[in-house]
Amino acid sequence: MLAHDPNAVIVFQDEVHFMVQASIREKWAKIGSEPRVKSKPGKESVSYSGFVVYGTGQLLIYKPSWFTYETTIEMLHSFLADIEIKEGQTIYMVMDNAPWHRKARRLIAEDDQYLDIRNAITFLDIPPYSPDLNPIEQVWRATRRECTHNRYFASKADLTQKLDGYFARYTKPNDKFRTLCTFNFNKEPKEPVVHPRKIYRAS
Repeated sequence: MLAHDPNAVIVFQDEVHFMVQASIREKWAKIGSEPRVKSKPGKESVSYSGFVVYGTGQLLIYKPSWFTYETTIEMLHSFLADIEIKEGQTIYMVMDNAPWHRKARRLIAEDDQYLDIRNAITFLDIPPYSPDLNPIEQVWRATRRECTHNRYFASKADLTQKLDGYFARYTKPNDKFRTLCTFNFNKEPKEPVVHPRKIYRAS
């Protein structure tokens, strides 16, 4: 199993947009009060491409202008330049089935100009329409909960500064994302629960 192979480096990759407009979520408030959150109008957002290393929680973050197959390949090159891999290790990367990911993987497999990526990374598929199976989604959930929910940002620059500062805390191995971005490989699958059906007959 890859999780127990010392020469396998498992990495989860994904992209995300964070909106400048406030995201409103539940919060604690005094009974009878009417909490209000100031929000900047518009649809400005900040884009990030993230990679988190299984078993260490190390987070590598990049900021593409948009999400395309070109920026996907560019981010993969940046990741390979920044990640420390020991001799004999192979990167196994979980990446969802976004159209720009599929095209990037196809080009990497077919075009020898991307031989460096092909030789360094083996891509692992997840089922279609199942992005939540990618554990890096936990990074984005934690970021929204701790940085953006119920908060006002006056500008895109303010939001970017907040997010950059947050991500910078996790560029080294850390317990937070090591525990959030994981699977329990040793857990036995649960037996399916069968609920008895009631049969009603007309009297």
